[in-house]
Amino acid sequence: MHPVLVKIGPLEIRFYGLMYVISFVLGYFVVRAVGRRRGLALKSEDILDIFLVTIPLGIIFARLYYVAFNWDFYRLKPSEIPAVWHGGLAIHGGLLGGVLGTLISSRWKKVPFWALADAVVPAVALGQVFGRIGNFLNGDAFGTPTTLPWGMVFPLGSPAGMAYPGQPLHPAMLYEAVGNLLIFLALWRLSRRPARPGFLSALYFVLYGLVRFPCEFVRGDALWLNLPFGQFRAAQVASILLILGFGSWLLLGKLWRVEPKPTRIAGHEKRGA
Repeated sequence: MHPVLVKIGPLEIRFYGLMYVISFVLGYFVVRAVGRRRGLALKSEDILDIFLVTIPLGIIFARLYYVAFNWDFYRLKPSEIPAVWHGGLAIHGGLLGGVLGTLISSRWKKVPFWALADAVVPAVALGQVFGRIGNFLNGDAFGTPTTLPWGMVFPLGSPAGMAYPGQPLHPAMLYEAVGNLLIFLALWRLSRRPARPGFLSALYFVLYGLVRFPCEFVRGDALWLNLPFGQFRAAQVASILLILGFGSWLLLGKLWRVEPKPTRIAGHEKRGA
């Protein structure tokens, strides 16, 4: 657990940034492969253009989401707002930015939105795996104290070490990394099968909600949402909304099915059974 990969004078290259670079590079190949499986005519430059739109928007929204939930701190230290290397990128904000970027890209490249989203979400799930590994090396997105044998003591200079000095903590970021890896493997496998547009996207949001909701119980740096009927963990509220919303669409729309292709019989068109 060390956040700095290389340091040359004042210049630092952090593992956190390295994990993002790895996720972007692998994400390119994943989007290209899934896009071909789903019949999208995306050239290499198209994918790079899509990344140039979606990735910055995802990072910006992820940071703004986190800052908004911690405004009491950042309004007193505005210089910390751009300091993402200190931790503080909220995935649900990143997903909002990513959806906006995908919408812009779909119109730019003249590709149906849900078809493009289906090609992108497996890469998102894989990117989250490396992002959580980056959190682990950086010591943020940490868990609560635990007496379990795999509890980890983080360095005092890390966000986890400063919050819980010398205490073994749940490696909450690794729990989620494993869950995200399973989501990626499921989406990767299912991307080979024909389905209605939006199937992989809806499934991703449902599965991520199911992974994130229980992980949030052991998060030591949870963002809280004050509602008229009580205080709740923001990520759990978002997870419930994702599960209910996209789960309903997945089931009611029967997105796993494929519309039968019309066949011609004796000069007449007939739907396949």
